[in-house]
Amino acid sequence: MSWVALAPLIVVIIGPGGAGPDGEREHAAAALGRGLLLAWVSGVIFYAGTCFWIFHTLHVYGKMSDLLALLLMVLFLFACGMHHGIFGLLLAGATRAQHLGRNRALMLAPFFWVAAEILWERIVGFPWQPLGTAQVDNIPMSRIATWTGVYGISFEIALVNAALAAAFLLPRERRRTMLAAAVCAAVVLQLGVLVKAAPSRPTHIATLVQQNIPILEPSQWTYDYYRQTLTELASISTAPPGTSASQPGLILWPESPSPFFLDDARFRQTISSIAQSTQSYVVVGGIGVTPARRPLNSAALIAPNGAWVARYDKIHLVPFGEYVPGVFFFVHKITKEAGDFARGTERTVFNGGHKLGVFICYESVFPDEVRIFARNGAQLFANISDDEWFGPWGAPVQHLNMVRMRAIENKRWVLRATDTGVTVSIDPYGRVVSRAPQHVRTTLEAPFALESDTTFYTRHGDWFAWGCAIISLLAFVLPMCLHERIRHGA
Repeated sequence: MSWVALAPLIVVIIGPGGAGPDGEREHAAAALGRGLLLAWVSGVIFYAGTCFWIFHTLHVYGKMSDLLALLLMVLFLFACGMHHGIFGLLLAGATRAQHLGRNRALMLAPFFWVAAEILWERIVGFPWQPLGTAQVDNIPMSRIATWTGVYGISFEIALVNAALAAAFLLPRERRRTMLAAAVCAAVVLQLGVLVKAAPSRPTHIATLVQQNIPILEPSQWTYDYYRQTLTELASISTAPPGTSASQPGLILWPESPSPFFLDDARFRQTISSIAQSTQSYVVVGGIGVTPARRPLNSAALIAPNGAWVARYDKIHLVPFGEYVPGVFFFVHKITKEAGDFARGTERTVFNGGHKLGVFICYESVFPDEVRIFARNGAQLFANISDDEWFGPWGAPVQHLNMVRMRAIENKRWVLRATDTGVTVSIDPYGRVVSRAPQHVRTTLEAPFALESDTTFYTRHGDWFAWGCAIISLLAFVLPMCLHERIRHGA
């Protein structure tokens, strides 16, 4: 559906020569407002269909009433809809500024869409499901991402949508040819999902621990329950041998809703014992603290001799979950569940026998941030996450697909350990190689290999997306300025 999803929106914004409903040329302000409103409504509908799980998170885990959770979800959807609204505003502006030059506006539509995506990521910080993620299973097409990131795939999809829209905007005698060309392009590109690349060749095995720890009230974490949980997790955390007798194994524990504090003596002793008994490096998610005693969402590396050798502190925190933006100070009066975590400052690459880049939960949806681990030398990615907060809906798989895209962009294996699922091993083509069943306490023997080469995207980041943003700005502003000069000159 991605190949046709934007076409109706493009058609109604550009319209027959940029005319309004009465067939006459719209005033510039009316045209811009109409384009913004149409795209905004489209965005609200899209996010309502894909992010309705926000209600569950607010109601069940945010301890909000049904009415308040519904109200905040609606406000969230209205805000997210502006992602599409930016696109509509740019497209309407270009259509109006070009004075019947709708063909130019159609050609600019893919640039506008990518500009909206990159601006939404950097300004708002909720880049959930970019359009390009829809083609994560399309191996030939996903190769674009190794050069441009996911935004290059978004551009290609938007380009086909623009061609399809053109078929309904061109003169009648030219429509059939354009429609046939657009449909053929969509079909041929989509057939890439049938292409099977050669199987990946893993050289190592890691143990991913799926803890399946429920989200509990603090009072439910009794001393006996805490000790029993640690004992059970330690008993299943066994690592397979490496590729040689001298090579240590690798064990990953996920981010979880448990009170695993990295400075807790019992917790440290348990993890050190696992590392020593299995002769493995162990990566665990837990709560660190700053010198000022503020909490950190952290991942720690423990060596086979039991020493705690490195720590990575999450840098990109979840707004309203791990911190509250300053202008929304009143949220603490609505719910006490919003955290007050401090941010990390450095994207540390662990040296656990091999170079390992660990990103925590929500960080996985930011392409330009994840690539820094590979640029800093990581040969392998690990994503530790707790997706139980999403509830029993589609969000965990949506999250998984964005992690898969990070593997593609950087040509890296990804080991993904989660609390309740989806726990997987992902190869550099974004394919799930092995997967644990969800909502059970278990381990996954996860194959992986090491990669040292860097992709163009790893080295240069979002150059393509920012290029689209610059082109969009020039296309939107310059014609308007020129038009005003001509009008005043006349």
